[in-house]
Amino acid sequence: MAGGVRKKSSPGPRSRAWAPLRTLWQDKHLILFKAEYTILVASVLWFLEIGINIWVIQKVAYTEIDWQAYMDEVEGVINGTYDYTQLKGGTGPLVYPAGFVYTFTALYYITNHGVNIRLAQYLFAVFYLLTLLLVFRIYHRTQKVPPYVFFFVCCASYRIHSIFVLRLFNDPVAMMMLFGAVNLFLDGRWALGCGLYSLAVSVKMNVLLFAPGLLFLLLSEFGLMRAIPKLSLCAAIQILLGLPFLMENPIGYMTRAFDLGRQFMFKWTVNWRFLPEWLFLSRYFHLVLLAAHLLALLLFALRRWKRPGESIMDLLKEPAKRVIPAQKLTSDHILSSMVLILFTSNFIGMCFSRSLHYQFYVWYFHTLPFLLWSGGVKKLAHLLRVLILGLVELSWNTYPSTTHSSAALHVCHLIMLLSLWFVPGVEEKTKSK
Repeated sequence: MAGGVRKKSSPGPRSRAWAPLRTLWQDKHLILFKAEYTILVASVLWFLEIGINIWVIQKVAYTEIDWQAYMDEVEGVINGTYDYTQLKGGTGPLVYPAGFVYTFTALYYITNHGVNIRLAQYLFAVFYLLTLLLVFRIYHRTQKVPPYVFFFVCCASYRIHSIFVLRLFNDPVAMMMLFGAVNLFLDGRWALGCGLYSLAVSVKMNVLLFAPGLLFLLLSEFGLMRAIPKLSLCAAIQILLGLPFLMENPIGYMTRAFDLGRQFMFKWTVNWRFLPEWLFLSRYFHLVLLAAHLLALLLFALRRWKRPGESIMDLLKEPAKRVIPAQKLTSDHILSSMVLILFTSNFIGMCFSRSLHYQFYVWYFHTLPFLLWSGGVKKLAHLLRVLILGLVELSWNTYPSTTHSSAALHVCHLIMLLSLWFVPGVEEKTKSK
């Protein structure tokens, strides 16, 4: 070679193919801590969950709680009863909206009139795996939580596996649809997202806890006039699904399917065990909780969710006509803010709930890591966040609940709520960039 200089050869195809694996091996100690590896870690855990669910179904005894009651309730509809006041199962009257009836009617036929419990368990295992996929996609899109936390989102929770595949409650079905709707919102498909959200509400109305956050996002994104069609779509789906029952007995349907004043039994409460039973059952106590719930939502909407200098009235205007122009944030910031508003709205409802039963854990379980790692208190180190997750899990796994387990749950809720209050607003995020 001229001048004795040896020319470097370019890497061959095989070398280029191994390059990502070499990089992965070099960064192996960071895989569990860097959000960019979310897909890798989530994929491994998801496939592991297939085996875990099969093992749980095969080795752990199924416990009958509500499944047979669900089948009795939908069987009444199949036999021609559309008066909601006449529909009941072994645990009491039918108290879920019409979407529940259609969903569990399909399961009724698929499982041979509800008799094939093992098949039902595998169907709920599919629901569980679909829910995980939807949840992992949210975490991937927002890049907020280190991948090692996903172990606590799936494999570590006995209670969540039990709710899905050992108890067959309707709560997981509603939450699966809800997370599907959140994914559609993140994709900018608001109409489809609102439609799926309404379907989730029609299975179980706990999904309404996300409604204040969703309303805020719709107003922020579209203003009042352009948000009305989306809200109308949600209402139209409820009317269409409930039409056979509304035509038969409209008052009976509305009072049973959307009974906001239903009394809960003290023996099942997870969150208020330290109260005397008379106070737990008191309507005045319920009104205080409702007032605190509404006040917390109002404070978060006014002080944490909206942009500084912007009034609530500005949200009613179309975005282009608002006085304060939109701040330029990265896509991650925008998506994280959307998810944070929705998840915080639901979490506030959980904090001030009149009673939480064991199956209600699934209402916010998959959102807890996002809320903890979104908190604005920097001193909440990784270990403390994991400790809070562990205490919450322990509180929900203590059966029957005790004074200490209920108190521990409220302490965890309070720490998280305060941490969410100190999340930086839009203005601070812009300045920090």
